[in-house]
Amino acid sequence: MREITVRTRTHSALVDITSEVARTVTESAVQEGFCTVFVPHTTAGVTINENADPSVVDDIERALDTLIPWQGPYKHSEGNSAAHIKATLVGSSVRIPVINGRLALGTWQGVYFCEFDGPRDRKCIIGVTAEARG
Repeated sequence: MREITVRTRTHSALVDITSEVARTVTESAVQEGFCTVFVPHTTAGVTINENADPSVVDDIERALDTLIPWQGPYKHSEGNSAAHIKATLVGSSVRIPVINGRLALGTWQGVYFCEFDGPRDRKCIIGVTAEARG
């Protein structure tokens, strides 16, 4: 297990954490198994998507802002209901196969920490488990 800190500088951001996740897999020495990335926050999440073209991340952020505007008829008194809703839609964890000691991501895929209520310092927990052989 490894805990990393992700520092966000804007209200909403998708931060590519693929290299940190891959490094954790390498350091674990697990050859076959799974890597789980978990975000222990209710206004942030994690997702896998394209990391070759930065406009994809911009499009995702813009679409989420259109679907779930910051100001709305929300009841939550802290004023960050939109962030809670976005985090629920994106999810708090991803599970990635580890094959031959490497993340089995597709050619264009990357792992993104998703900030919806920043800027903040956030935690992200990365765990790597070996496949049970029986």
